[in-house]
Amino acid sequence: MKHASRFERVAARLWNLLNEGKPFTPIFVLGIIVLYYYRDLVSLSFWLDLVVSIALTLPIFVIYYMYDFPLHLRKYLWLPFLIGLYVFTPAPLGLYVLAIGMYFFFTVIFWGTIYYHLRIGTKWTNYRRFWKLVLKNSDSTSGNAQEQLPKVLFILGVMAFFHEGLTSSGWNGVVDIRFDSGLFFVVYGVFLVILAIYSYLIHYFLFRWKPEELPLTKDYPSPAEQGASAPHASKVFIVIIDGCRKDRLAEAHTPFLDRMRQEGTEFTLMETVYPDRTVVCFSSLFTGAYPREHGIKSNMVWRHGVRTESLFDSLRKVNKKGRLLGIAHLVDAFGDDVETVTAVMNNDLADGNIMRRARHIMEQQNPDVLITQLIATDQTGHSQGALYDEYKQKIEEADQHTELFYNWLEQKGWMEDAVFMVFADHGQSDGIGGHGHMDEGERYVPFIMMGKGIQAGLKVAEPHSLVSVAPTVCALMQAPLPDQSHGPVLAEAWVK
Repeated sequence: MKHASRFERVAARLWNLLNEGKPFTPIFVLGIIVLYYYRDLVSLSFWLDLVVSIALTLPIFVIYYMYDFPLHLRKYLWLPFLIGLYVFTPAPLGLYVLAIGMYFFFTVIFWGTIYYHLRIGTKWTNYRRFWKLVLKNSDSTSGNAQEQLPKVLFILGVMAFFHEGLTSSGWNGVVDIRFDSGLFFVVYGVFLVILAIYSYLIHYFLFRWKPEELPLTKDYPSPAEQGASAPHASKVFIVIIDGCRKDRLAEAHTPFLDRMRQEGTEFTLMETVYPDRTVVCFSSLFTGAYPREHGIKSNMVWRHGVRTESLFDSLRKVNKKGRLLGIAHLVDAFGDDVETVTAVMNNDLADGNIMRRARHIMEQQNPDVLITQLIATDQTGHSQGALYDEYKQKIEEADQHTELFYNWLEQKGWMEDAVFMVFADHGQSDGIGGHGHMDEGERYVPFIMMGKGIQAGLKVAEPHSLVSVAPTVCALMQAPLPDQSHGPVLAEAWVK
């Protein structure tokens, strides 16, 4: 299996500008303005007016960049839009029609059909399902129609109001007949202040579902103080079934994971981190830190590299080596500690190819800790929905690939005195495999470990967080904790 090329890494970053909701909104709005006024593109005055219109509308862009309106908060986006229709002369109907049409063309046809067909081999008829998923989607991407459409239509209306006023008659044309020019800009300033306060209060009073941060690991009693000595594992193997929804896993036929539950320990209330985007989750998984500390706050990584120590740094301190086998996005967080895999392949072949690459890494590099990301389940959820049979089938295939990998490790002798973990970085909600705001199906993830010193048949029902993964692996490998590691070592699993 080939590495992700440099082109693919750059393309992945560029795609995130359109995929992530925050950068998508301004990019899409400006694109629609240019499309609608295409006849004027040759005019210098058009561009000068556009610059002024962008400057006047910039505060709204900033407010909506700062504040997501996730899940049930999305309905509160329509109030500013309706008030805007009164304060500003409504934009031409054709502008709104163009925006709605292009939005669904981008999400349903380009993204859900053409993009996924070329990248992972979905059928050309995928649009028949994808439009339904976009309407239901709740995550923090551009495919969240209930959040993006009111934001886009509102900003377009304001920008078109300024742009058409400037183009027709200069500053005087900006002003509605109800106001003189000075009074209008006072009204507009008050409107912006009210919008900012409104957005803040909505989040302050109603955005209450984010998990509370756990204390630093060093502030918890050590495993020895709890009467449990950490097993001295020779190696740790981790398989992450990206985007595996816990309730769908329970419905699937997964004989190997069932065996792991019998021979190992399952944590039944393992919580992911917020926002539960893939690169964010992986960054917290292998630093033990929260996004405000490690600096990775979405899949769109503006500053590369986590800002805290990672598991890989801790392993190097004791002359041990860790490798993360995953998609190109993860390079943005962990750099050279990542062995990239191309995500441009038929999705039916992806996990098998990844596991072949994992075997190659073991044979060629023999790392002490190997983390392998299986991507087919997540990609199926994003392209075809997490509540359909195709998604469950990919979970079952991930179970088969994991079993084959485990058996191969046993045959090679690498499982002697080793610990084997399987879990997900996040779940998925309804829609296009949504994850980001911890909607139903996202928050709690499957988490099982077995191997040397791990109790058999134990179910730990106490709440835990994925930030505990890094300190737990460090304990198993006798490595120091990363400097901002949170959460306790998962010592309940140790044999007493």
